[in-house]
Amino acid sequence: MKTKILLIALLFAGAVFGQDNSKKADKIKSLKVAFFTSELQLTPEESAKFWPVYNEFEARQRDLRKKEFGARRGKSETISDKEASAILSQMEANEEELLKLRKKLTSDLRQIISPVKILKLKKAEGDFNRKLLKQYRAKR
Repeated sequence: MKTKILLIALLFAGAVFGQDNSKKADKIKSLKVAFFTSELQLTPEESAKFWPVYNEFEARQRDLRKKEFGARRGKSETISDKEASAILSQMEANEEELLKLRKKLTSDLRQIISPVKILKLKKAEGDFNRKLLKQYRAKR
């Protein structure tokens, strides 16, 4: 659920900044880095190890979301039961893959930061997404 909120927040937050897509993504990324670093109280050493692992997780997560969105795009009204079943199977497979990614992230992060900071990360992800949505709503 949080990953869906993140995706929605990232899509809508771009409008907040009024820049082209790459600049919006860069702006959001820099805000996220600052927010997470502060919330997790990452040391420079932890930060240097944390971000490559987290960025890889996000990239793979984003790819899965794009794949899922592409499969569903514009098909909800004009789709057969067979096609809908195939899409649902793909969505379930994507959710399983996302769970595997999340478990791998947790496992990899245990080598870098404390379990307490991993729990703080999970909270920070939700807090950051809510903050972006709040900013987006305030600008509308």
